[in-house]
Amino acid sequence: MQIKDINAVVTGGASGLGLATATRLVEAGATVTLLDLPGSSGAEQADALGAAARFVPTDVTDGDAVAAAFTAAAESGPVRAVVHCAGRGRPMRVLTKHRKAADLEPFESVIRLNVIGTFNVLRFAAEAMAANEPLDGDRGVCVLTASVAAYEGQIGQINYATSKAGVVGMTLPAARDLAGVGIRVCTIAPGVFATPLLLNARDDIRDALAASVPHPQRLGEPSEFAALAAHIIENGMLNGETIRLDGAIRMAPR
Repeated sequence: MQIKDINAVVTGGASGLGLATATRLVEAGATVTLLDLPGSSGAEQADALGAAARFVPTDVTDGDAVAAAFTAAAESGPVRAVVHCAGRGRPMRVLTKHRKAADLEPFESVIRLNVIGTFNVLRFAAEAMAANEPLDGDRGVCVLTASVAAYEGQIGQINYATSKAGVVGMTLPAARDLAGVGIRVCTIAPGVFATPLLLNARDDIRDALAASVPHPQRLGEPSEFAALAAHIIENGMLNGETIRLDGAIRMAPR
């Protein structure tokens, strides 16, 4: 599907991978609705992107809010592409340092954001796209975001790794489920990227992560994630696949 003149939605659009993707799509000629939390810099970022972008404050764990956001996005035309980047991690282990069972809340909250939030976006995106007339053979394209932690979760990532494995797990069934209405679904599993979280980490932590990437031995750039998201939208044979974007990294236990 060509990007020029389509209408797209990008979640987590106020920063990091989401903002880079929104920028790439606008530069390619799309109109883009950025979704991010109230209180984020989404409005300022949309203003900076110009008339082709708008911001709708949205908590992706709230189904009613996501449904309303897609209604608002459709005011700019049929929603043809969605790139879902909203999500986060939160350190936790199965046992506390005193060898007591961990609290459930850090696990439950990350699962809710990364899995329930992803499915909320996917289900309302699919509803919006199913009403579209086909364009270049597709009614729509959904690009989800997992992580290499889905495959090699590290110590302290039990909640995050589980949640991202859930995103990988929903990719193929979703693609098969939506094939009959002409909607493609793919997922990107990034490695270590120069997102705001890592950029705020200590220099030695960033350097060690960069050194762990076989080649190129550096952190990934959000623009590289955006380039792959754009390619998935454009390449009609990409469907049901999770693509690692990681410089061949395989995460160590810690």
